[in-house]
Amino acid sequence: MKQIKGVPNFDISEPEYLISCMDRRNDWAVIVCLVGGGQEINTGESGIASWIEVIRAQYSDWNLYISPSLTDSEYAAGEVLSSINTRKNVHFLHDLHLATSMRSFRAETVSRFVKTVLDCEVDEARMLYQQLQDRYPIVLTRNLDHAKKWIKTQASGSERYGMVVSSQAERLKPYAIDVRSPMNPIKWFLDGKDDVRSSYYLEDVATEFRIQGLELDWVCVSWDGDFRYGNQGWENYSFRGNKWQNIKSESRKIYQKNAYRVLLTRARQGMVIFVPEGNPDDPTRMPRFYDSTFKYLKALGVKEIG
Repeated sequence: MKQIKGVPNFDISEPEYLISCMDRRNDWAVIVCLVGGGQEINTGESGIASWIEVIRAQYSDWNLYISPSLTDSEYAAGEVLSSINTRKNVHFLHDLHLATSMRSFRAETVSRFVKTVLDCEVDEARMLYQQLQDRYPIVLTRNLDHAKKWIKTQASGSERYGMVVSSQAERLKPYAIDVRSPMNPIKWFLDGKDDVRSSYYLEDVATEFRIQGLELDWVCVSWDGDFRYGNQGWENYSFRGNKWQNIKSESRKIYQKNAYRVLLTRARQGMVIFVPEGNPDDPTRMPRFYDSTFKYLKALGVKEIG
């Protein structure tokens, strides 16, 4: 609002502003929110909870029709849902939950598998992986050349493949993966195998910000030390200066977890996950930053390729 509309002190959230505009009508209005679980990856994004909270606090005369599945953890709406549970004009309808994935035509359970991996639900993740592996291959490697070879072998004809990484993956530079080097999204997504700027070349990479809402047939997910598995579950780091620093902000932790959710759900047909071995001579890439993540994924049953 400040940059485009010239309003200097605009302090209203997007949900509050849009609902207020519709509320001015004298007859009626409908707002439809299509909610993707765990898609908040940037500062200021708070998901469906912020829309519900505005309705609860300021527009109690509106009717709210909502899926009861929003209580799942990736929607981060459990607290606000409990606050509206007893209101008369709140209607929970199971039919509002779109359970079938249109992205992964080979397997509807990919999103559920990724959710269980990120939520450290080990037993269910193992079960879902077994259901997926014949229709939607997911493999694991510590060798980037092997990852590239595998993904090229899997793709046939014009099926598109590419490499995706977290925007916080600052220490993949030794593998010629530089998240600070801007990619051309038009060339990356649309150009052919003869263009070095295309995704096919597996040189330029797409971060969660470039790939969100889009997909490829086959994806190589390169995993850095920014999001690593530890004794108590996932640990969150940001590379500053010459070392990794703990992320303490709860909202930033959610954004980072959701970034990996986005990266792990971009493939229509299958993916390879590359977890580096690290280097004991490089304090920014110590093997322990990566080993625990690799062991965790392998313990879920994810097949390792040589």
